Amino acid sequence: MKLLTKIHHIAIICSDYEKSKHFYTEILGFKIDSEFYRKERLSYKLDLSLNESYLIELFSFPSPPPRVSRPEAAGLRHIAFEVENIESCIQELTDKNIIAEAVRTDEFTNKKFTFIFDPDNLPIELYEK
Repeated sequence: MKLLTKIHHIAIICSDYEKSKHFYTEILGFKIDSEFYRKERLSYKLDLSLNESYLIELFSFPSPPPRVSRPEAAGLRHIAFEVENIESCIQELTDKNIIAEAVRTDEFTNKKFTFIFDPDNLPIELYEK
């Protein structure tokens, strides 16, 4: 029996809820599955999906500490999403004022990839299919 079957979700804590909500939905194209305000925590919880697959829980909390460094601190290094064509993806993001790093090639797979950053500088890798 397999212990794990798939990634269920990725949880992200943001410093500016509206800015991050806009980034993940309007810029990256995630769909809102549900949104809750938890009064006792002064916190929002936003459930986001991509292609009918639940992927991200976006949280807001009062005054979260900033990320220590990017991306070499211990812990989660980055999240990565597959794209059909890296150049057209970068152009679409550029049209939305999102800057991507220079395209690199994975030395093991020969696939192209780049990084963008969310409003809290969380590294997001875009990896060509």
